Amino acid sequence: MAGTEHEEAETGADEQDLDEETSEVLEIVGRQVRRWRQRAGLTQAELGSAIGYTEAQVSAVERGRRIPKPEFLEKADKAVQAEGMLAEFKEDLKQVRYPKKVRDLARLEADAVELGAYAHEVIHGLLQTEDYIRALFRMRTPLLDEETIERHVAARLARQEIFSRWPAPIMSFVQEEVTLHRPVGGRMVWRAQLEHLLDVGQLRNVSIQVMPTDREENAGLGGSFRLIEPQRGSRVAHTEAQHFSRVTADRKSVRALEARYGIIRAQALTPRESLGLIEKVLGET
Repeated sequence: MAGTEHEEAETGADEQDLDEETSEVLEIVGRQVRRWRQRAGLTQAELGSAIGYTEAQVSAVERGRRIPKPEFLEKADKAVQAEGMLAEFKEDLKQVRYPKKVRDLARLEADAVELGAYAHEVIHGLLQTEDYIRALFRMRTPLLDEETIERHVAARLARQEIFSRWPAPIMSFVQEEVTLHRPVGGRMVWRAQLEHLLDVGQLRNVSIQVMPTDREENAGLGGSFRLIEPQRGSRVAHTEAQHFSRVTADRKSVRALEARYGIIRAQALTPRESLGLIEKVLGET
């Protein structure tokens, strides 16, 4: 799965809103950066100048208010001669770099042996291309700064490592037909996204179905959701609306969504018919 963090230095964006887990890790990293800088006899401005960052950016890292990128730690390590002591924090920051709700969802998906998802508004996140993801976050209101956009893009792409896992989990997706016709990001991004769906749909452990817009009966009109079967434990359900994300293992709630998903799959086109429809839409773009 492709995707990296934004490779440019921070450019004065507001300090990030951080969850408790992330804050604890950043406070530890910040203290170490400060100690090594002081040991080297450098001011924050001098360290920033040496590694290509501003004094304010160095200060934010040392106060645990900004997630330092891997290159920040690598350059700072060399500048203060920490002999790898700062650079090794890259691994600790790899996971907390992403928003908490994304981390929680990624943990569930990483442990899944089976996953079923119904997507109502846009192409499902696990099926999105990098440019499609970026276009979605650029449309967010209130507007997101570039650093936050790239953080979210990298997080969503990281979840797609599920496709390279072995043993491969069984995955099924049902997309509303309207999501195929929505030109998110413009014609080139849209076409690349449709082509990506066709490629993923050929994988032996993946089935993609389309719910036609002209269906008189559609059990999915209540909104998007997914069902995740972990290696150990009970199946869980994940629902999301606007900025609210919820995971539940309550059997009554999960059973209701299991029944709904079964009906949705029965009402949708078969995987072969669905790939044929996606090819048709691609040919018309």
